[in-house]
Amino acid sequence: MPNIKSAKKRMLTSEKSRVRNQAEKTKVKHARRSFMESVESQGKEVSAETLKSYCSVLDKAAKKGIIGKNTAVRRKRRAMNRVRTMA
Repeated sequence: MPNIKSAKKRMLTSEKSRVRNQAEKTKVKHARRSFMESVESQGKEVSAETLKSYCSVLDKAAKKGIIGKNTAVRRKRRAMNRVRTMA
């Protein structure tokens, strides 16, 4: 437990941001899971729709600093390639 007042404040704010970051990462994971399920089970049109929402979630997470910009780009590229290769 911190003794200095500023350290106490910092502990509270870091806990708030940790919870916020955790929730945002969970959103990304759920979006990825729904995208992968649509790719495996449904057609290309439905997968394209879920890809759009997945990319949106990734962009928002990158904008907030939850994941890195290049990480978001890499994940979007891999997802797009997966939809492209569907026959």
